[in-house]
Amino acid sequence: MKAVQVVGYHQPLALTEVEQPKATGPFDVVVRIGGAGVCRTDLHILEGQWAEKSGVALPYTIGHENAGWVHEVGSAVTNVAVGDKVIVHPLITCGLCRACRSGDDVHCAASQFPGIDTAGGYAEYLKTSARSVVKIDDALEPSDVAALADAGLTAYHAAAKAARRLRPGDRCVVIGAGGLGHIGVQVLKALTAAEIVVVDRNPDAVKLAETIGADHGVVADGSHVSAVLDLTGGNGAETVIDFVGEGGATKDGVAMLRRAGDYHVVGYGENIDVPTIDIISTEINLIGNLVGSYNDLCELMVLAAQGKVTLHTQKYPLDRFQDAIDDLDAGRVRGRAILTP
Repeated sequence: MKAVQVVGYHQPLALTEVEQPKATGPFDVVVRIGGAGVCRTDLHILEGQWAEKSGVALPYTIGHENAGWVHEVGSAVTNVAVGDKVIVHPLITCGLCRACRSGDDVHCAASQFPGIDTAGGYAEYLKTSARSVVKIDDALEPSDVAALADAGLTAYHAAAKAARRLRPGDRCVVIGAGGLGHIGVQVLKALTAAEIVVVDRNPDAVKLAETIGADHGVVADGSHVSAVLDLTGGNGAETVIDFVGEGGATKDGVAMLRRAGDYHVVGYGENIDVPTIDIISTEINLIGNLVGSYNDLCELMVLAAQGKVTLHTQKYPLDRFQDAIDDLDAGRVRGRAILTP
């Protein structure tokens, strides 16, 4: 089958022929890929940022946002059948460790992460597990929802976590209205009655956010922190969700936060520099967010089927993978780039 692989760090990806995966274990599921999301993490992989952490041997196939049709199942699989439309949770988990038994499978002690530390979905087929596939509504197409498997799931996880503390009349600032942020805005709109303020450097992204649920849009032009403080009566927001995490966003995010507020970090790339006396004196909370759980993905797909979360995409054939990578890196993608084998 065709697959796009990392052949070396700081080198272009390569389209090559590899062996098609087979269902060899009782709980294996082989998915025919209908859409594979192109994520900024893929750029970080090519830069070598994940090399030591993942320990993966090159070459290998990347792609961790996947959806498609069940092609083959192991002998013990009962939750899906050949031909079912599915979205794939990004982790393959054991189901036996403490985290899995607690429903916190993101922290599985024995997980594999296709696209990060084993073969991913920039390919025609992907092998995963029965624990990782979620059947999707017949009205949804795999290429339209693929990036919800990670970008959407990460945004949902952060927004749903934030929503537990947000009350009607509270303000929530969303930094970044791109691939993750535009999903987070929709999730917040579906789950809370909080007032949503979106901050982004791109005026078009701000306009998009306002059409999908943001109550206020602020262009990050140097005066955006003051603008947010004005919108919040000078107090700052109860919650800030930062989908950027670099380029000064962390400094701005903390500056927009109310006393005893929650600063959710989703994007990454720079350090957070906050004097400990400020954390103590204002009792702010710094909260990290990884990808969501299997149950989070099931809940997100309910919102997608209800039309409350819509993924904005730009689609590319698999052999145009480099165009997708280049467009993402240059900031030309609105929403998420999707490879369609």
